[in-house]
Order: sequence, then C-alpha cells, then structure tokens
Amino acid sequence: MAKKLSSVLGVDIGSKYIKVAEVKLQGRQPVVTAIGMVETPQGSVDHVGINDPKAVGAVLKQLCAQVGASVNDVVLSLAGQGSILVRTLEVPTMNDGELKQHMEWEINRNIPFSESTVVSDYKAFPPDQPGAQNMDVVMAIAPQSVVDMMGEMLKTSGKKPAAYDVEPLGIARTLKIGYETEYAGKTVCVVEVGHKTTAINIYRDGKLLMPRQVPIGGEMFTRAIADTLGVSSEEAESMKISDGRIPGDAAAAAPAFNTFETQSFAPYNPFGDTTEEAAPAEATDIVAPEVTTPEPASSGMSEESMRIYNAMAGIVEEFAAEIRRSVDYYRSKGGEVDVVLLCGGGSRMKGLGEFIESMLQIPTHMMNPLKGVTVSAKKADSGSIEENKEEYAVAVGNGLHICF
Repeated sequence: MAKKLSSVLGVDIGSKYIKVAEVKLQGRQPVVTAIGMVETPQGSVDHVGINDPKAVGAVLKQLCAQVGASVNDVVLSLAGQGSILVRTLEVPTMNDGELKQHMEWEINRNIPFSESTVVSDYKAFPPDQPGAQNMDVVMAIAPQSVVDMMGEMLKTSGKKPAAYDVEPLGIARTLKIGYETEYAGKTVCVVEVGHKTTAINIYRDGKLLMPRQVPIGGEMFTRAIADTLGVSSEEAESMKISDGRIPGDAAAAAPAFNTFETQSFAPYNPFGDTTEEAAPAEATDIVAPEVTTPEPASSGMSEESMRIYNAMAGIVEEFAAEIRRSVDYYRSKGGEVDVVLLCGGGSRMKGLGEFIESMLQIPTHMMNPLKGVTVSAKKADSGSIEENKEEYAVAVGNGLHICF
C-alpha cells in the first residue's frame, strides 16, 4: 500500500530513542520534510519489543507535533529479537504461484513462537543472471499479538499503518538511495549499533544477503563502565560520551581471534538446519567478559580516557569479534565483504570505526542515512540533524518505502 503513496512517515521505535522521518516525493526526488527523535519512555520498549503501546504512542504523537510531521500514513519496523524473525533463503527459481506455495510451506514448518497465530511475508529478488537456477528470498514472521500492539500504539498516536516492515529492508533502502553508485557491485556490511542490540546485515546492490542480530549494544558498554568504576549508569553514560574513546593501537593489543574457536556462531536464523549451522546464542549467553586486555603502550590518550576504555575493553573486543564472526561466516559461503558501514547511536563512540577496520582489515566508514535525499525540514535544527544523522538509518529507510 505504501508504494502508492507520495508521502509517508518513517518510524523507528528503539529502546532508547523513538525516531521519525517524514519523506515526500517531489518528482522522483525523496525529500525529508520533518525529522526528529525523542527518548523512549523508560521500560516501555526492550529487546523483545513494545511493552507499553499507549505510552509509546503518546510520545510519538508529541514528537510528530514537535517536528511538524503532518503525514498520517506510517511505515513502521517490527523489531526485537522476540518479536520478529528474519531469514534469507536461496530457493530454486520459480514463478509467483509456485513461490507462494513454497513459502507457505517454509513458514508453516518453521514458526518459532509459542503463539500459533502469526503474520508473515516474504520478498523475492530476481535472479542475478538470466536463466539462473536459484533465487534469493527474504522471509519474516511475527506473532499476531506483536502486530496488534503496534496497531494500538499507532492508534494512540493518531497515525495509521501504511506498511509494517523489517529493519534490515529499511536499511537496504537507505543504502540503495545513498550509495547505489558508490558501492555498485560491492558487498557492504552495515552494522547498526543500537541501545540493547546490534544488527549486522550484509548487502550487495540493495539485496539483503545475510541478516544477524546480536545482544550487544551501547547499554553494555555503559554498564561495563558503571560496574568497573563503581559509578551510576547516568554517570557512566556521560563519561562514555565525553571521554570515552578506543585508542588507535587497541586492535594490536587485543587477543588474537581464532575462527575455529567460535563454534557457537551462526547468523541470526532460528530456522536453520542444525546439521548445517550451530544455533545462535540467546541474549543471556553473552555477559561482560572479565577485562584482561593490556593497556595499549602508545595510545596518546588522557589518563581518564584510558581508565574508561580499560573498563569496557572486554565488551569492545567481544563486539568486534561478533562482527568478524559474521564476516567470516559469509566468507565461508563463498562471499567477500568489501566495506563496513556503521550507523545507530552506539556507532558514534570515538575510535570505534578505526578499531573495527584494524581488526577486520576491511575499510570501515560511518554511514550517512541522509545521503541521496534532500532535507527540507522547517522545524528541524540542522546542527542537531548533522550530529545525530547516524541514528536515522531505519526511520529514513522506512520513509523511502514510497520510492520502491
């Protein structure tokens, strides 16, 4: 339905912030006419999904009024490790009728929730080469109760759903609009660092090749600082933002990574055949490891910055290792990653991009979700938008639904 619209409100409900991006088409050019973010009501959203739809809906309504977003039609991502499951499949090339029947079989045999009533959808990509034997399909499944809760939240906000989507496809649209020419024919790993989780998605020419979500986010870095230095979460967050930094030589001091010791890794795929892939770790499996990393010898950082880094060094190393596991798994299937793009609020940690690039030996850059679009938001602070642009990858991507 959203494809028939000329304007839509892209919404991203995070556990830390709610983000919106109103996108309108002027000819073929997407224009962001309203954009902004606000803190999510405490306890109303977690890694599972929305817990308090009325509270979230009320804040979303206030945010839309604040930024001047007048469009009522919303494209909203279903998110949360317990609320939506996304899987990429390679299936024999078939016509639409055959694919529909096959996907019904795939979905029915793999429903992972205790709730029997689910909502599902799939998106097929045309074969890369004419006459190819196989084609790629992205499949998503969510419990009906999750969709109902989203609907209740939107009703409270005074908006209506134009489409429910999944975050990896929203990011794919942002990537395609902004980087289609620059990364044509290249494989891109987009790492979206959220508050509670991080999405590690691999794309090629706008096609989602491998989605994965890991239970490490900005909150874990903050918690490590708070626990190690004996300060409150609020103080730790402030310290992380003001003085937190990963030293330039941290990668050299990090423990060597051994691919053969990561037997528990698998992409975020609850449907996978256990004879081919190991089961993904649950959120409770990953805990803050004990910090044993030696202090870098020539960091050139202040004593306070080094103190903060040493407090979270173990988490930093585990975070980079998760990205490397994803890349190595993709390589094991015959692929290669050409570039890593970082987005999400947690991606702005000073030195993170350089650390990942050094660990993976892959060029790593910050992603600009506003690249390729015109920003004409009358009520927006241009300085604030520029400072926080990495936060809007999903919201803008959802708004770009009308371009495809």
